[in-house]
Amino acid sequence: MTISINDPAVLAEVTEAFQRYEQALVGNDVDVLDELFWNDGRTVRYGAGENLYGYAEIAAFRASRPSKGLDRTLKNTVITTYGNDCATAWTEFERPGAARVGRQSQCWVRMPEGWRVVAAHVSFMD
Repeated sequence: MTISINDPAVLAEVTEAFQRYEQALVGNDVDVLDELFWNDGRTVRYGAGENLYGYAEIAAFRASRPSKGLDRTLKNTVITTYGNDCATAWTEFERPGAARVGRQSQCWVRMPEGWRVVAAHVSFMD
């Protein structure tokens, strides 16, 4: 079996979705954040202080999260596509005035409605 890694057209699509997610995250655009997660009970998001199982838990977390202090700078972002319908996105981030470096990983899958995050993880390095 041979699959295409980082087909330019697919990579551009996922990069656009990833950038849209990042803009929504720092702007606290909850509607877009909810849209970009797969609306399914099998979606998982491990956060810096919470483990969320299923779209409903993730959406509830987003709705109650503080909307201040979300600015951040990304570095070492690596997006890799596998075939036409699956991708991973890995990045580090820094927040102004914070000493810790954050890490974020996402698994994206092309669904009928578009690219969606099916699994995500956020953690910090001391």
